[in-house]
Amino acid sequence: MALKERIGTVVSDKMDKTVVVAVINRYPHPTYKKIVSKTTRYKAHDPENSCAMGDRVKIKETRPLSAHKRWAIEEILNKTIKNKEDKK
Repeated sequence: MALKERIGTVVSDKMDKTVVVAVINRYPHPTYKKIVSKTTRYKAHDPENSCAMGDRVKIKETRPLSAHKRWAIEEILNKTIKNKEDKK
């Protein structure tokens, strides 16, 4: 069985070595054919704490690392530019 991969955006990085990644899945509604968006949030392992909020990342499926963590950061696709004035 191949490991699953997802691309999403980091929405929370407040935990140690863990980030929450939101993945948006778009699909047509079966009856009305309107494009519907569904957001799924995955907790992913980030061993170096290198991800920040807003980063676009690729996550891959892994063995269970905790009660809710079954994904790991594979690579960071786009880094968010941090602004010093935002922290004030």
